[in-house]
Amino acid sequence: MSASSGNIAIARAAGALAVGRRTALRAAFTAAVVAATAAALAPVVRAGRAGRRTTRDVEPTVPVFEETYRGRHITAVRYAAHAPGARPRVDVYVDGRSLHVMRRADGSWLSGVNHYESFASPRALARAAVDELGSARLSEAPAHHA
Repeated sequence: MSASSGNIAIARAAGALAVGRRTALRAAFTAAVVAATAAALAPVVRAGRAGRRTTRDVEPTVPVFEETYRGRHITAVRYAAHAPGARPRVDVYVDGRSLHVMRRADGSWLSGVNHYESFASPRALARAAVDELGSARLSEAPAHHA
């Protein structure tokens, strides 16, 4: 082995260390940025989880109505509003299965069964849904965004 070939081996080893150090510094910097971001966002994530409620966590339900219409059991329950200024949520059921309902800005109601027509109240909406369904039953699957 000549002197020049020995220097090449040392230079290659030194180059490997330089690349290794650069990679290590990059990894350390990335880890520091990730840790700082996680520390900054942790209170926000905790507050979001604490504020989230499910229907089981909500105040007791208030029955809006319950009746038998054309042989079908229809009912509606009202849940307390989650946020100040928000409207309370109303769920309507036909034979125990949830009817997807939406409240319009003008205060009227519409449903997934007859969504081209608005109704003045959840009771009128449920009765119209029963009329439209006939002998068919609502699906047991929940709405896709519920």
